[in-house]
Amino acid sequence: MAESEQDQSKNKTAKVNGRQGNFRKSKPYLKKPTKIVASKVSIVIPLLNEEESLQPLSNEITKVCTENHIDFEVIFVDDGSTDNSLKVIRDICRTDTRYKYVSFQKNYGKAAALQVGFARVTGGYVITMDADLQDDPKEIPNLLKKMNEGFDLVSGWKKVRYDPFIKRQSSKFFNFVTRIMSGIKLHDFNCGLKAYRRVVVRQLKVYGELHRYMPVLAHWQGFSVTEIPVQHHPRRYGKTKFGISRFFKGFIDLVTVTFVTRYIKRPMHLFGFLGAFSFFVGFIVNGYLTLEWINGKPLSNRPMLFLGMLLIIVGVQFFSVGLLGEMMVHNSQSDKEYTIKQRNV
Repeated sequence: MAESEQDQSKNKTAKVNGRQGNFRKSKPYLKKPTKIVASKVSIVIPLLNEEESLQPLSNEITKVCTENHIDFEVIFVDDGSTDNSLKVIRDICRTDTRYKYVSFQKNYGKAAALQVGFARVTGGYVITMDADLQDDPKEIPNLLKKMNEGFDLVSGWKKVRYDPFIKRQSSKFFNFVTRIMSGIKLHDFNCGLKAYRRVVVRQLKVYGELHRYMPVLAHWQGFSVTEIPVQHHPRRYGKTKFGISRFFKGFIDLVTVTFVTRYIKRPMHLFGFLGAFSFFVGFIVNGYLTLEWINGKPLSNRPMLFLGMLLIIVGVQFFSVGLLGEMMVHNSQSDKEYTIKQRNV
């Protein structure tokens, strides 16, 4: 017996709904967006081979946040540790769901660890600290109190440091040079203990050794930056990861930061200036030698002639690089590359 039109319509609807249901289920990439809690504090801790200090550190963080009624989460980022750090982290996360972790297959560096941690925070405030117990969790309320005065980034200042002599002196020199080049009057750019508003960490991109310059990057993006003195402790476990190679890498990255923040959108201001200066000096040198040649002096044994020619050539090359950079910037301009404070459209 033939089905009625109403029954056929129901069957068709059921089949369509079934396909739609299967189609929805087949999209694993459709997931709920991360819920951001404005008053929550996310603590990001990058680490490398710090198995002995992790449990005492987590106990102290829990104690401080509980006593000060701070809603918090902790994200450990294991940067390819070769000891038992990952096992300790798993044990901590198993006993307290507020603790989470990400573990790298190999060592990528502190900047990469911070970037991955920043991408997973759910709090409106973000605290970063080292895992070696030299940063004191008791400073967390002080950092948040300073943030509530209206600042976007609060950096710790290890006014009294318990580090080896070479590390202390090289750090002083490093901070002095960074102050001069950046124009930011901070005493300690590389302190691991910092507090950020979430918008800051989501706006900045750190890689290489650029974690040292987070205050510089934030300042040049238009965010307000300040610092407060913080307690620093001697290292209790393990050994420092500081090496002389990191000192030189830091200065190379300072040049990188200066360029990408000040001149990436106006390369002609840098290369054009260098090119014009070099060309002008070369032109003056060769102009002087030309006058001497007119007065009858030979130029065959004058090294200044080659210097003047070299300066002119280098000047033209710098100028050309600046023009090419301006053309690339012009064709790749996008609103997404600007930090927008407020909008109604």
